[in-house]
Amino acid sequence: MRINSAVQAAIDLTAGAAGGTACVVTGQPFDTAKVKMQTFPNMYKGLVDCFVKTYKQVGFRGFYKGTSPALVANIAENSVLFMCYGFCQQIVRRIVGVDRKTKLSDLQNAAAGSFASAFATLVLCPTELVKCRLQAMHEMQLSGKIIQGHNTVWSVVKSVIQKDGPLGFYRGLSSTLLREVPGYFFFFGGYELSRTFFASGRSKDELGPIPLLLSGGFGGSCLWIAVYPVDCVKSRIQVLSMAGKQAGFMGTFVTLVRTEGVLALYSGLTPTMIRAFVANGALFLAYEYSRKLLMKQIDSY
Repeated sequence: MRINSAVQAAIDLTAGAAGGTACVVTGQPFDTAKVKMQTFPNMYKGLVDCFVKTYKQVGFRGFYKGTSPALVANIAENSVLFMCYGFCQQIVRRIVGVDRKTKLSDLQNAAAGSFASAFATLVLCPTELVKCRLQAMHEMQLSGKIIQGHNTVWSVVKSVIQKDGPLGFYRGLSSTLLREVPGYFFFFGGYELSRTFFASGRSKDELGPIPLLLSGGFGGSCLWIAVYPVDCVKSRIQVLSMAGKQAGFMGTFVTLVRTEGVLALYSGLTPTMIRAFVANGALFLAYEYSRKLLMKQIDSY
């Protein structure tokens, strides 16, 4: 049975939302540690030190600061990402001149994922800004950069609107685009390449949960290895702009390297790589199984 494009888009959007939820549930504590270590690298000696200090100062809930906007961000991003991924795959098929049912190569899927990420960035940037500010609020107060912190999503949203207006939510948009577009080329490329390896000549659709988890983890690792310094600059811009006017991407990048050295661009890499493997493995597992389930439901009618 041929599924029309609108129904297919709805299936991809729903499966992407399921994947985004799984990603946040499994990876949020590591994401919190990543943002803290990127923004205030001198406060923490490493991942364990960051976890211990966060627990002592804020308690267990400190690891899940920013979970609400993270859920909104990931559900919105992955819904749009996977919906646009399906559309971009059709565009790639038209460009290379093949039938709409033809399976794309791993490289062609990577290109489709890269195109799709540009659309996802528009919904990701505002919610990620709120998430990052909540995650690093305690450190901003400790460092004296702000006097009074905001402990809820609404208080952060209100402060952004009062200070910068609606466009304030797009602080760090250029660095988010610089991260997402090349990053998702490696993300989808690594995932599809890994699935091809595990399939060994069989259909990729026949793969079980373990190969899907490993393939998703490999794709996530490829993304973060490729674009981590850009993400570090993005986090600085989105968090430190709370204290006043913050330089753009190049200004922040140059200042960071000049004052803290090149290695500062890799602060928080350890929790990021752990999170990348675990969370993206869960993301793709939830996405693929949700998509299969929905496709079966549609086919049964």
